[in-house]
Amino acid sequence: MKFKRSILITGGAGFIGSHVVRRFVKAYPEYRIINLDKLTYAGNLDNLRDIENAPNYRFFKADICDFETVSDLMRQEKVDGVIHLAAESHVDRSIKDPFTFARTNVMGTLSLLQAARLLWEGRNYEGCFFYHISTDEVYGALPMDGTLFTEKTPYSPHSPYSASKASSDHFVRAFHDTYGMPAVVTNCSNNYGPYQFPEKLIPLFINNIRHRKPLPVYGRGENVRDWLYVGDHAAAIDLIFHRGAAGETYNIGGFNEWKNIDLIKLMIATVDRLLGRPVGADMDLITYVTDRAGHDLRYAIDSSKLRDNLGWKPSVTFEEGLEQTVRWYLENGAWLDAVTSGAYLSYYEEMYAGR
Repeated sequence: MKFKRSILITGGAGFIGSHVVRRFVKAYPEYRIINLDKLTYAGNLDNLRDIENAPNYRFFKADICDFETVSDLMRQEKVDGVIHLAAESHVDRSIKDPFTFARTNVMGTLSLLQAARLLWEGRNYEGCFFYHISTDEVYGALPMDGTLFTEKTPYSPHSPYSASKASSDHFVRAFHDTYGMPAVVTNCSNNYGPYQFPEKLIPLFINNIRHRKPLPVYGRGENVRDWLYVGDHAAAIDLIFHRGAAGETYNIGGFNEWKNIDLIKLMIATVDRLLGRPVGADMDLITYVTDRAGHDLRYAIDSSKLRDNLGWKPSVTFEEGLEQTVRWYLENGAWLDAVTSGAYLSYYEEMYAGR
């Protein structure tokens, strides 16, 4: 079958990436969708069981830092679009191991950019597009006064994770400015939803409530985050990939600011209700712990540019999205148990042994 386009999605076995891959495979049967993922601890092909045999889908296990492999793959598959989601993304891990974050997030992005440039510049980039997904954490912290991050907010990263993402953002813009590569950067707020690795707050706490384990809360839980349902993020990525202007930055936020402690209390009430427990029965699981180093007080995204220019807005409120998310995790206990136990890793290690 001859495909209209060949789109490489990096990190497509991860949380956000799997939602983007699924959306593109189902919505665009005329596109070849190539999922490139290293299958680190955060990559799980179980996230994509429903589309793994689709005729327009292919999976490749590879490291984005492997420039030769990436270049060969893009050339063989005649890739004309890249949606780059592969990244190390957990702040606590970045504090313990900043080298891994610099390697994957900075050098991995540069590897993809250079491979794309060498493949595309001969056609003067016609019909080609590089889309880099980043984070609101590159902007630093906001005061508790209602101000929001905009696309013009100066970068001020405070953790090794956000510093690595800031660097990768600058490389993408530099390739646009230097080589004329059609590229966009988007900075999103905290994502939540099905298939998120349970080191992140919402799935971790759902699982802990489920098993009546402690819920460790940094400081007094006063930190504020803007929450974005992953399905809404995937819809925004789809829209920007097809209609976004090269050289632009778009912020993607959920218009859902919540203090951590208020979110956790809502989560406890929701899980308790759906499990048939007295609502609030598990409030005593909350355990306050020493705050994290470099823990930004507040993040909040202004998505008005994306709304006004391309017509995007979130489809669910936080309460609606959280209800859907809690139901999914409770109904997919086998997935959650396999991930938390690490059983999924041994399965893929055996499958790809020697490759």
